[in-house]
Amino acid sequence: MPTLPAASKSARFFISYRSQDPDLSLAKDFYEAIKAAGHEAFMAGESIRLGEKWPQRIDEELKLCDYFLLLLSERSATSEMVTEEVRQAKQLRDGSDKYKPVILPIRINFPWSAPLNYDLRGYLQQVQQREWKSAADTPKILQEIFSLLANGDVERLADGEMSSDFFPLLPTHPLTLSPPLPVAEPELPEGQVDLASAFYIERPPIESRCYEAILKPGSLIRIKAPRQMGKTSLMARILHQASQQDHLTVPLSFQLADGKVFADLDKFLKWFCASVGRRLSIPNKLADYWDDIFGSKDNCTAYFEEYLLPEINQPLALGLDEVDRIFQHPEIAADFFGLLRAWHEDAKNRDIWKKLRLVVVHSTEVYIPMNINQSPFNVGLPIELPEFNAQQILDLARRHGLNWSFTQVEQLMAMVGGHPFLVRVALYHIARRDTTLNLLLQTAPTEAGPYSDHLRRHLWNLEQRPELAAAIKKVVANTSPVRLDSIQCFKLLSMGLLQQQGNDVTPRCDLYRQYFRDRLRVS
Repeated sequence: MPTLPAASKSARFFISYRSQDPDLSLAKDFYEAIKAAGHEAFMAGESIRLGEKWPQRIDEELKLCDYFLLLLSERSATSEMVTEEVRQAKQLRDGSDKYKPVILPIRINFPWSAPLNYDLRGYLQQVQQREWKSAADTPKILQEIFSLLANGDVERLADGEMSSDFFPLLPTHPLTLSPPLPVAEPELPEGQVDLASAFYIERPPIESRCYEAILKPGSLIRIKAPRQMGKTSLMARILHQASQQDHLTVPLSFQLADGKVFADLDKFLKWFCASVGRRLSIPNKLADYWDDIFGSKDNCTAYFEEYLLPEINQPLALGLDEVDRIFQHPEIAADFFGLLRAWHEDAKNRDIWKKLRLVVVHSTEVYIPMNINQSPFNVGLPIELPEFNAQQILDLARRHGLNWSFTQVEQLMAMVGGHPFLVRVALYHIARRDTTLNLLLQTAPTEAGPYSDHLRRHLWNLEQRPELAAAIKKVVANTSPVRLDSIQCFKLLSMGLLQQQGNDVTPRCDLYRQYFRDRLRVS
């Protein structure tokens, strides 16, 4: 390895990786080289001492680091823990005046054509990247990182000022649609289910009702379900159905908006207008329509009514995903949601607003105070996604090529219920012969099982919120339903950890009960 430039100023690096090769070996190479160059490096496997609480240590290192070095391989691209680290790094960067940490993704034998999961694709869409194909690339990448660091170019990279061959922007690829086969090769669950996937299971009559509703002038569809229940996959299919009927479609996820967007209502609504226009390939003319004499909501309405909607000759189906993000900002939430309700009402009488059809996707009940006559959450078509039933799981098992009976389905459901994501993870690994059903059921609630990454991500999030950890501890300690504080209940329901029984809650499945009883040391 060539001699690296001496560190003019010590920087802190957080190395994000999957604890399997090639990620693990490469992470160690980067870790040692960064330290040899006079910088500080954090690598969980090397830096966390025996007995140390890893969630707290990771939180601390993320907050302190200047650079977030993301080793992005086929394995890490499907890791929930890696995705959560990227999310938190982006959240910290968005909230920092110094744009730290700078995210530096290195694609490890992971070509540009390989798809990222829904969340990673959004988090990294404006972040420049580098490819690693062999050990010969390691010193080159390090040399370039340290050279950029010495010249202050990495900070410019973080601000979007650079566009070089070093971290080329992630290209976008059109979605290829082809008829799915009745039985297909196992497909790793990783967020939104591709439109062409053989593994999307319909939950009648939900899809047919949504497909019918989206074609109605001024319609509003509200989809509610906990995390990883299939909300985004359903929204994608609704928008696809609309596109097949000559509608323009715009999917917009609020999870991908920078934190600064939520600073005030004016900034947020400008971002909203510009984002929709950009996805419609309509030039930004905010300066022509935004007049300080009028309020932000009036300006936003005028931009849609006088510019965006008149510019198109087809109906527009607008999908708003992860609107829970807005619940965290009550200073803008009531105004924005009131605006959506006003547009929906205007569509009953005005032709220009009949062009707009809305799909609103969220994880929890709305826990912000809203005037019942100004809320969009009590009008339109409400959709609450249920878990899979036994027949649907049997269908999915057969699509994986498994000759199961209801007995095996019932055994799996006793551990994970009908949770779509957890069911698909099990079927994926069993179909690939990584495990058997009996072995999976034995290891499921442990760090040795196929759910370890999923469970560790939940544990990490709970450790960051002691009040939620205490609440889930109370729930898993009881064999009967428990009543919780309403806000804690909403948050745990949105995370998908609980299910309601009247006004009380229980763990969503036995997997969570067993794992959290052990990890949270419930006596």
